[in-house]
Amino acid sequence: MTTLTIRNVDAAVKEQLRVRAARRGHSMEAELRAILSDALGRDLEPNLADRIRRRFAPLGGVDLEPHPPVPIGTPPAFDP
Repeated sequence: MTTLTIRNVDAAVKEQLRVRAARRGHSMEAELRAILSDALGRDLEPNLADRIRRRFAPLGGVDLEPHPPVPIGTPPAFDP
């Protein structure tokens, strides 16, 4: 995991975060992780074809065949 530092946070926002975290029984750090995961998790799609289908569904949809699996070859040897 990495560390993320956020500077210049308004005191009122920090207080709201503290109260929200306390209500949920979390530390402020854990609450921020949950907020970020919720906010970003909705936008991430593991499958590009599913994203395209959802994007074009209101316009009548699109029919995409799934890409067949591609075998991964043997990695090259870098022995002297």
